[in-house]
Amino acid sequence: MNSYSKQHGLYQALKAFGQIPKSLFILRYIDEPELRMSIEKVLNGIEHVHRFTRAVSVGSPREFLNAEKEDQKPAEACKRLIKNCIVCWNYLYLSQQFAAIDDPAKREEFIQALRHGSAASWRHVNLLGEYDFSDERLKDSIGIKPPKLID
Repeated sequence: MNSYSKQHGLYQALKAFGQIPKSLFILRYIDEPELRMSIEKVLNGIEHVHRFTRAVSVGSPREFLNAEKEDQKPAEACKRLIKNCIVCWNYLYLSQQFAAIDDPAKREEFIQALRHGSAASWRHVNLLGEYDFSDERLKDSIGIKPPKLID
């Protein structure tokens, strides 16, 4: 199909046929407020993750300092590692907070708050600080217990 010219009848027919589902979706999008709201919610979540990625990147996150793909891979891997560490810490912290709640009503309130939030939150993390991972400085000031491992 890629070798056909755009004036070929079959190409034009398939292109027109492909516009039918698109048109039906647009009409549904116009008519159904629930569909619009759910799409907007997903797009907001995606934009939140993009802001998270830009926050983790120091300097200009859309520009690479190295032109070669092999030189760019370590920078991308480091950025991914930092993001995953933040999300993991958030899950551990939230799990501990949830486990500490005894009142069922407060637990349900906490669950509802989690449903409207995201674990990809970073505003509580100093992304521009100096990090010291030495043994004397590496201690938990929050009290997060390590997860139980299954033997």
